[in-house]
Amino acid sequence: MKKFFALLLALCMIFALCACGGGGAKTSDGPFAPDGPVTLIVAYKAGSGTDGPARILAQYAEKYIGQTVVVENVPGGSGSIGWSQLAAADPDGMTIGVMNLPNFNTTITEELGTYTTADFKAICNHVTETSIVIVRADDDRFADLNALVEYGKAHNGELKASTNGNHASNHLGAQLFAKSAGFAYIDIPQGGTADQLLSLRNKESDFTVVKIGDIAGQESAYKVLGIFSAERDSRFPDVPTLTELGYYDKWVGASRAIVAPAGVSDEVISFYEDALKKTMEDPDYIAAASSFDTNFLDHEATAALIDEQQAAAEAQTDEFWSFG
Repeated sequence: MKKFFALLLALCMIFALCACGGGGAKTSDGPFAPDGPVTLIVAYKAGSGTDGPARILAQYAEKYIGQTVVVENVPGGSGSIGWSQLAAADPDGMTIGVMNLPNFNTTITEELGTYTTADFKAICNHVTETSIVIVRADDDRFADLNALVEYGKAHNGELKASTNGNHASNHLGAQLFAKSAGFAYIDIPQGGTADQLLSLRNKESDFTVVKIGDIAGQESAYKVLGIFSAERDSRFPDVPTLTELGYYDKWVGASRAIVAPAGVSDEVISFYEDALKKTMEDPDYIAAASSFDTNFLDHEATAALIDEQQAAAEAQTDEFWSFG
């Protein structure tokens, strides 16, 4: 009889352990901690400007998350396919993702996805990148930004600019540049930044606007003609800003935030916010991330940034986009 009760007790303990271990959800005995590999959804192709920094973050975050972080690329629809998948994911803390601002906001105003900002919960900001105007390195027509502007005015409406999607962040940059310089151009929208840069290299377009981190490791393929900032960037000290050249005089760029599906607990947000903050302060991560601009913001500041970018996207009129 004693053996029977001992066996019954052992079985009860096994079932109790199994019940506590599923799904990565918070248990009654302690705070949230993922109990298996964490998925990080990137809504763009592998090798894109978003993918590279995300993979570096994932690699070094494993130390603080305590689990493998698997990057899942879900490209298409200017990011809307990946964000739709993230919004529909189980809110158990096992799936998080990268949200590109203002591209994400544009997919809402363009009705590319059925989600809204309410379908996501901010964890933190990861990267803030400044936009730049570039051409091919072997394009002898454009020695500097003024030469590009002069050509654009002399051949008004003929220059082609590849962008990362209709009304997306790099299209916005091209529009602000062309409007401030006074010439029209032909927009060649692509599915993302990687395709946008390929279009430029293949001579399907004449110039483009991307973020500094988008050309990391391949700077020799391009000429950087101008930076959307009030001050020059230390990585390109000889490249003037659009402000000093008399064109668009405000900062332009993008942020890449880390978010979760709406419905996750506050404990999940706190866990990842803390883990990712520690990651971005880690000396090994900092050394590996030197090619892009890490900019940690807590979940409250990131949520406010998402709302601000959404308001800005909704304020852009048809008249703004009609030029070019």
